[in-house]
Amino acid sequence: MEAPVPDPVSARTHGSAHSSGLGRFNAWPGELAEAALLECCGSRRWAHRMAAHRPFPDLETLLAASDEAGYDLAPPDLAEALATESAPCLHHDAPRAAHLALRAAHAAYESRFGHAFVICLDGLHPSQHVDQVLAAIRTRLAHEPDEERSLTAEEMRRLARGRIIELVTEAGRAPGPFHPVAYDPP
Repeated sequence: MEAPVPDPVSARTHGSAHSSGLGRFNAWPGELAEAALLECCGSRRWAHRMAAHRPFPDLETLLAASDEAGYDLAPPDLAEALATESAPCLHHDAPRAAHLALRAAHAAYESRFGHAFVICLDGLHPSQHVDQVLAAIRTRLAHEPDEERSLTAEEMRRLARGRIIELVTEAGRAPGPFHPVAYDPP
């Protein structure tokens, strides 16, 4: 049995990369901070709000602000963020049958709800991803649109939190100004 992957928030909230990264993030020009935050959540309104509320005293406050801004997303903001998301995919070495099953499940989901399926897989070992995604899609296909919209918004908040942790950690490792790049989940 494989050991579980530690929760990214609890495993990394007190590292020196966070402290120096948060300091750098707080000092970035507004445009750079906003661009980096857009990589965490594709809503311009969310990214602008987050960048405008800097400086954050610590990572926990930054994550709480992210959650609060996420709860305040209006339907058009959530749609904008979802438009930037791509469906979770498998490592290229995964069996062909798994790729086909996942592609069919994503197509069914997108057909029903009109956007990519999103799920936060933080804390799960990569070997569990395909099973988790397929099970979640099967379950969520049975949801009513309003119920699914609410769950999708929660998954977007969870994804943003994990991406913010990565952003701050990476900023703490960078010797100079950090330039955001597209987020590529494991």
